[in-house]
Amino acid sequence: MTPALPNTSDSAQHRWLDRQERLIASLRVQPFLLVVRPGQADLDDPELVSGSGLLDQLIGLEAAGLRHLELAWSPHPGWCRLLATIRERCPTISLGAASIIDRRALDDLERLQLPYAMSPCWDAALQAEARTRGLLVVPGVFSPTEVMQAIQAGCRLVKLFPAATLGREYWSRLRSPLGPLPFVIAAGGLAASDLRDWRKAGHDAVALGRSVIQASGVRPDLMALLQESSSLR
Repeated sequence: MTPALPNTSDSAQHRWLDRQERLIASLRVQPFLLVVRPGQADLDDPELVSGSGLLDQLIGLEAAGLRHLELAWSPHPGWCRLLATIRERCPTISLGAASIIDRRALDDLERLQLPYAMSPCWDAALQAEARTRGLLVVPGVFSPTEVMQAIQAGCRLVKLFPAATLGREYWSRLRSPLGPLPFVIAAGGLAASDLRDWRKAGHDAVALGRSVIQASGVRPDLMALLQESSSLR
């Protein structure tokens, strides 16, 4: 049975549904995302002209085939310009926002027309407002109750957070009591080396933190993942 829809326009509802399907389809091709939390220096210099190294690393990752990148949202006035800089210099990367817990962030998502964003938690009011605007904010879920609430709200994909705390087998244990589950992105405390095992355990995709890119360069296991996923295209 289709869940009741919020009072929203047909066009906003269509955008919300379409953005879910597009992200799911893209993650089926490359089942991982890189999540970057910008440092204070990045936010203070949103055009990255001071050479912090972040932009060069992202350009290199784009050249290696990275498909999905999330930039953690910040109320800092430089955040939108930082995202615009990365989008301009890395045009083939599907760029979204992470750590959405504040309704002020929705204004930035709408202004920049980002294809997706993610929240670490389930917030029914935030989800309803995002959906009314046609914005995709993938909800974070932790408990069976939150998973069911997301399903009843029509969410076709969710983020399991914090995944490392819950363990690899947690999601599969929900199938029997809850029935069919949405597309799931495991996030929180996971590394590139975890992708294969978590996928085998039933997770559709994995979110990787900024620890996979360091001052000394990109970790070899991430580059191996990119080479493997690029060879499958």
